Amino acid sequence: MHEQNQAATVRVFIALAPPDDAKEELARALRPAYDAYPRMRWNRIEDWHITLAFLGELPTQGVSLLQPPLAELAAGRHPLHLALRGSGHFDRRVLWSGIGGDVEGLRLLADDVRALVKEHGVTFMDRPLNPHLTLARSRRDDASSAVEAAAGLSAFTGRTWQAERLHLVGSNYGRGPGPIRYRDIEAWPFRG
Repeated sequence: MHEQNQAATVRVFIALAPPDDAKEELARALRPAYDAYPRMRWNRIEDWHITLAFLGELPTQGVSLLQPPLAELAAGRHPLHLALRGSGHFDRRVLWSGIGGDVEGLRLLADDVRALVKEHGVTFMDRPLNPHLTLARSRRDDASSAVEAAAGLSAFTGRTWQAERLHLVGSNYGRGPGPIRYRDIEAWPFRG
């Protein structure tokens, strides 16, 4: 049993989460798409997030070591003013909402988060930041759904909101049947 605990890993990422009212505003705008494209795999509204750094599978001990420095980083930052705006798709299959507002501040935060993670010995695929919120995935045999849904949502402009917390999130991706589920491992307020 002790060996199992040592080898335990969790799939993690660091993210921001829009407040519930901003997510509900977008969900209302998505209602026609929910009805028009029932075969798409829609992400649960409670799981919507803006990924700053996807770290992949990490040992639980390594996750614990990241928590104090992430808390310190958040404590020194001001909340960001962001908005959900427009829409698009990746590879004709992944539907997303764009991010507006202080996108430069978002990029700087992501850079600092990624540098901190690397300083603490965590290696991960450091892809360029493309700020978005993933909404759904179309099935391979129905790729036009994401493209059409994105066109229908392209004019969406949500209200401005404050990103007030930095989230360290774990997922159950690949751990059994059913959709991906996310949970906060911990979240820290921006206090700067």
